[in-house]
Amino acid sequence: MNFYERVYELVRRIPAGKCASYGQLALMLGNPRASRAVGYAMRACRTPGVPCHRVVRADGSTTPAFGPGVQRAMLEAEGVPFTADGRVELGGCRWDGA
Repeated sequence: MNFYERVYELVRRIPAGKCASYGQLALMLGNPRASRAVGYAMRACRTPGVPCHRVVRADGSTTPAFGPGVQRAMLEAEGVPFTADGRVELGGCRWDGA
């Protein structure tokens, strides 16, 4: 299994209403310096069933790759809380990997 496939397998485990950061996933995959590679994997993902929208930056900000406001709308539909400045409130919804 290549790195991207390992990323997708892990991201599939993130339940609705929870989020993880690129760095958090890299750490879970045993390579804490691979957060950028996790980001590349998310950007390249065309695999059905991989909830890429649940992966955010370490500061809780979303990516424009989905289109303006799309990732936020998807997360809000799952009950993910946001701060006043538009970042995911990771303290309330960070996935613990369980």
